[in-house]
Amino acid sequence: MENYFAEFYERDLLKLRDEVKNFRDDYNLWRTKEGISNSAGTLVLHLLGNLNFGIGTQIAKNGYVRDREYEFSATDVPREELIAGINNLIEVVKSALTGITREKLDEIYPLDKFGRKSTAYYLAFFHAHLNYHLGQINYLRRILE
Repeated sequence: MENYFAEFYERDLLKLRDEVKNFRDDYNLWRTKEGISNSAGTLVLHLLGNLNFGIGTQIAKNGYVRDREYEFSATDVPREELIAGINNLIEVVKSALTGITREKLDEIYPLDKFGRKSTAYYLAFFHAHLNYHLGQINYLRRILE
């Protein structure tokens, strides 16, 4: 079975980067509308933390330390910093997932958030999570601008 995880993650992280770049006004990265709790900027920080931890720390063993509180409390992080974070994450994901073996994908993932499941299961979950928030960011950008 061929492994497409690296390809899918890179494709969708590039879409995330494009969404950030496509905001015409930096201010709108940190705005919400009534009934929406998280800004696009907050969602980007959350995805960076989630994937750097879930893939970088747990699979690549790169020592990334997650600060989930920061992900949801920081505001006005410059667009360039968000883009740099996405670019760095793309490299982390490519490094961790390009050439990952079937045996590694079948191994039990190091954390037990949803039960003792395979690494492939968690990679699929994280990818779905990325796309859920990517859709929210796209919609927020279109609503705000």
